[in-house]
Amino acid sequence: MKSRTILRVVLLTLCAAVLVRQYLISRHVGHAGGARSVPRAVPAALSSAPAEKPPPPRHWQLGTLSLTSCELPHLLSGATTAAWCTDFDVAENPAQPGGRHIGLHLAVIRSDAAKPDADIVALLAGGPGEAATRAFADTAVYAGVLRHHDVLLLDQRGTGGSHPLSCRKTAEALRAQSPESDVPSPDETARRVAGCLAEVQEEADPRYYTTTIAVEDLEKVRRALGAPRFDLIGVSYGTRVAQQYLMRHSEAVRSAVLDSPAPNQLILGEGFAASLDSALRRDFADCSAAPACKKAFNDPMQTLHELRDGLRANPHQVTFRDPRTFEPVSRMLTPDLLVGVVRLFAYEPETAALLPLSIDAAARGDFAPLLGQQRLLAADLAGDINGGMGMSVICSEDADDLRAQPQDAGTMLGNLLIEQIKAQCALWPHGARPADFHAPLRSDKPILILSGARDPVTPPEYGDQIMRGLSNARHLLLKGQGHAVLGRGCMPKVIEQFIDNPDPGKLDAGCLDRLGPMPAFVDFNGAAP
Repeated sequence: MKSRTILRVVLLTLCAAVLVRQYLISRHVGHAGGARSVPRAVPAALSSAPAEKPPPPRHWQLGTLSLTSCELPHLLSGATTAAWCTDFDVAENPAQPGGRHIGLHLAVIRSDAAKPDADIVALLAGGPGEAATRAFADTAVYAGVLRHHDVLLLDQRGTGGSHPLSCRKTAEALRAQSPESDVPSPDETARRVAGCLAEVQEEADPRYYTTTIAVEDLEKVRRALGAPRFDLIGVSYGTRVAQQYLMRHSEAVRSAVLDSPAPNQLILGEGFAASLDSALRRDFADCSAAPACKKAFNDPMQTLHELRDGLRANPHQVTFRDPRTFEPVSRMLTPDLLVGVVRLFAYEPETAALLPLSIDAAARGDFAPLLGQQRLLAADLAGDINGGMGMSVICSEDADDLRAQPQDAGTMLGNLLIEQIKAQCALWPHGARPADFHAPLRSDKPILILSGARDPVTPPEYGDQIMRGLSNARHLLLKGQGHAVLGRGCMPKVIEQFIDNPDPGKLDAGCLDRLGPMPAFVDFNGAAP
């Protein structure tokens, strides 16, 4: 999976502040998997040739579903992936089938085989709030799987083309009023959430956009497809969906891959601060161990703390050039903004390798390396995450058990995200949660768990925790890697091997030993020779 997709997948873990802001500013997009538009025909009166009728749409009957050929666009690219798409009708409130109905958008990427295996690979996107037809439109990460298996991409309700919880008017007003606003105050958070909620409630009831109902949507789609067994591949928040599906519909699962997983027991938000500090210490320890990096930057963690403390005493306006337009941009630099930028950098090794250099430049008064890169990352993420659906999930499933962590007071992140989540969920409606929702997963299904050794959001300990309830599983730790590792190194081939023969004990994953951390940049030409 390319680096843009890796970052998107985060939001199990994207902080609630970023979640809300991106929700408010993200543009509304319709069906990502719809067929490409056809250029308008030349009027018959102006054409020397008789007008030809367009070719009829191609259809594929799969179970009870009639799918139409379509193209899945790749974000920030002109490339597309051929697929077969349809909308699947469900009741918004499953307990009221006579009430409002919504369409779930899905795409099936057809196997290369003339007769594919009966089981279907179902890809479960992260966030919460990411749409599968966008997150996985690029087939590079699972191209090998297509040799023998069809692949299902279902936009979870509230995302992508599945009745997204969007508030365009509020977003436009926010952009016009404060296009460069970042971490809002509690009062400002309440105002924004209330505005968005009023707009969303014109077309949806946010109480019914939870993981539990989404799991039942997935099961209904499976039955409509002819009741094949699923090979689940969940990334980040998608691992919560996968575990809940395994708990409710174990008989429907052939195998599962959990990439950067969050155990069922986890209350989203409570471990973010400690996980970030742990990942940063590991990254900076490599710099301290390399003579050239040590000489250039001494102790990056200390520099970062000094920089944050200085901004607490003196937040100030900074100007730099936007790396996309080269136009001057002014930002109010606060400690919260600094921490949010550093957190984004820590998600993957390529940007983590830039941190010591970028922090040192900021300490010297040059914030362009940090803020310019953050601007690129934020622009990449803005259209991908539906924050309304994300709030429906977190407010229904986690917020009531979320507590400030006194031991995190001295960390870079502190309790900022917890405070933001609590402020949002004081207003956003809460759906129902089953009594056993946070119970540990118990399963004898073949399960493969993937963890990045330097994941700043879902650290390897989470994978170890899930392993305690599994009797037929294996946990692979990828050295030097961050969050969402499905596309790293030879991992796509390992996944292909596992799906073809889901036996964790016989899986040959030795090729992953070649992975490791990226050396820290000592200047903008790269690492020391």
